[in-house]
Amino acid sequence: MMVSISINEFAKSYVKTNKGESLQEIKKKLDAAVENKKSGAACISFGSPIWAIGSAIVGWNGCFTCITSETDSSEDYEIDVVNF
Repeated sequence: MMVSISINEFAKSYVKTNKGESLQEIKKKLDAAVENKKSGAACISFGSPIWAIGSAIVGWNGCFTCITSETDSSEDYEIDVVNF
């Protein structure tokens, strides 16, 4: 399981470290990715559940490994309502 974080907390942190990004736009993307994950969206490469945060940022449905090329996600964030 990943570290749980709310959409608001993640969005605020994201725009703080990514100057020029819109808080409202990242929230909109995160909301859409959460809905996709809740609906059973699968990684385009492996068919595994998507990583909502990563998918929102890169703009396509991918799992943690596809998006980061890493396998250990235990210290990374996922939106709390889909982190199960």
